[in-house]
Amino acid sequence: MKRIDSPKKLEDIRKEIIGARDPDKPCITICSGTGCRAFGSENVTESFRKELKKHGLEETIDVRTTGCHGFCEKGPVVVINPHGIFYQKVSPKDTNEIITETLLNNKVIERLLYTHPETGQKIVKESEIPFYKGQMRVIFGNNGKIDPTSIDDYIAIGGYSALSITLTDYSPVEIIEIIKKSGLRGRGGGGFPAGVKWESCRNAAGNKHYVICNADEGDPGAYMDRSLLEGNPHSVLEGMIIGAYAIGSDEGYIYVRNEYPLAVRNVEIAIASLKECGLLGENILGSGLNFDIKVSRGGGAFVCGESSALVASLEGRVGEPRAKHIHRVESGIWDQPTNLNNVETWANVPLIINKGVDWYTSIGTEGSKGTKIFSLVGKVNNTGLVEVPMGMNIKEIVYEIGGGIPEGRKLKAVQTGGPSGGVIPESLMDVPVDFDRLTDVGSMMGSGGMIVMDDKTCMVDTAKYFMNFLRGESCGKCTTCREGTQRMYEILEAISNGDGKEGDIELLEELSWAVAEGSLCALGQTAPNPVLSTIRYFRDEYEAHIKEKRCPAGVCKALITYSIDEENCTGCGACKKVCPVEAITGEKKELHTIDPDKCIRCGACMAACNFDAVKVV
Repeated sequence: MKRIDSPKKLEDIRKEIIGARDPDKPCITICSGTGCRAFGSENVTESFRKELKKHGLEETIDVRTTGCHGFCEKGPVVVINPHGIFYQKVSPKDTNEIITETLLNNKVIERLLYTHPETGQKIVKESEIPFYKGQMRVIFGNNGKIDPTSIDDYIAIGGYSALSITLTDYSPVEIIEIIKKSGLRGRGGGGFPAGVKWESCRNAAGNKHYVICNADEGDPGAYMDRSLLEGNPHSVLEGMIIGAYAIGSDEGYIYVRNEYPLAVRNVEIAIASLKECGLLGENILGSGLNFDIKVSRGGGAFVCGESSALVASLEGRVGEPRAKHIHRVESGIWDQPTNLNNVETWANVPLIINKGVDWYTSIGTEGSKGTKIFSLVGKVNNTGLVEVPMGMNIKEIVYEIGGGIPEGRKLKAVQTGGPSGGVIPESLMDVPVDFDRLTDVGSMMGSGGMIVMDDKTCMVDTAKYFMNFLRGESCGKCTTCREGTQRMYEILEAISNGDGKEGDIELLEELSWAVAEGSLCALGQTAPNPVLSTIRYFRDEYEAHIKEKRCPAGVCKALITYSIDEENCTGCGACKKVCPVEAITGEKKELHTIDPDKCIRCGACMAACNFDAVKVV
């Protein structure tokens, strides 16, 4: 890459890159995010390259490895451009057929296409698949277009034009005003207005100002920030450089979980590319702006997602929070003014500069502008990462994008906001997804986790799961959080084991208040949310566990018994074969029975039965 020392040079290089590329040239794009890699996408890529070489096509057909496309359960995902043909679950044995049939003979391979779960329709184009069709992929969409290790790819799609505009046309104060007018709120969970934070940091007294990207994404099941850093690191870096200019910073950090090795690798490659071409370092684009970014790996402590604990970890101290009356914009890293935003927040900044405030504010709701990326997981047909405009309701996300609930089961609830979020019942599925409305119903936006639950989900067990996570992740500094989360978990465990007693629900509510009010950071302050929201909307389940010693969902092992229905049992013996403790007896083609004294309630028999004969009573 040539050195880029002015906005004009950047545009000249962009034209060179675009001019050297044939938009009609066939290109095989292979998702190489962590999800698809787990399914073997690297082997698929290698196989494509070998097969193209065998056919003598390595010069006429491009192979591009991209970031996550979002539809992770269908990986490895392969898209054949320029026609946008979407192939799912591709293996190395499919690569030669794709080359000979699709690329050479223009034939679609039907067995590799997405099949609509209701209509059975085979869908060819990625853009027509319901999972993608209902989204608004303004931030995440470029993941599938570029090689994250290629700065040329990012520049070709308009990368660093926002930075060029910023340094050429606007003063730092004007950029801050643009971000304020855009209504951009922090995507890390708190939803604080980004422009206000930038302004406070710029105006704070200090010898040096810092910019930090929080990539310490720790919510169970959430991987939006990881996939953005893996698939489009330059969008985040460009946002950080613009932020540094606005705030008056010459040094920044990306604090990323060490469990994200691919994200770390790709962002380090991106930083090295920026330094090589002069877009990071001294006198960026000839503007006089000096700014450098370093990567710091976190040890995986959930509490280090909290700003003051993150700063402590960056400084080499134990990751513990400090009192909130000390604001990071005034006294952050090394007691200097520090602006901290998360990955998705920074990635929004170039978009706002390029598209304009009017365009950005036209998306979303009055108090929550733009789009939000969610990790849609759990009991839903289509799992993966989805980007939707703020204000879309939960029902639309679950049914139109997520494809509804597997096996035709009933939707029971959706948990949003990670372990510190709340459970929203089916009756409130019309609630718009934005910062304020989710808080109104007892949940929160959080970093963007969205876990779908069906009628087989036990709400007591759900609360216990999240409380178990939170008690383990408490740093232990606050007695209320350290001891309170432990005691709440013990009560929930007792209830699920059939040892609950009258007054336990009220005790949980009282403990929730103590933990929330007596904790320094958001981990403790929001830890009671899963308990309080499940009690609020599913109190009858708690009462059934305590008063009737019964788990309505049939999940809590101590409160259920398995039996075999004589009307449905065919005597096939499938349940008997899988029972690990030989609790099932019966001759072939005769009624089988389960010995309740031997049964360990593992559920293997129910999973193995094809005739719905095994029941929970």
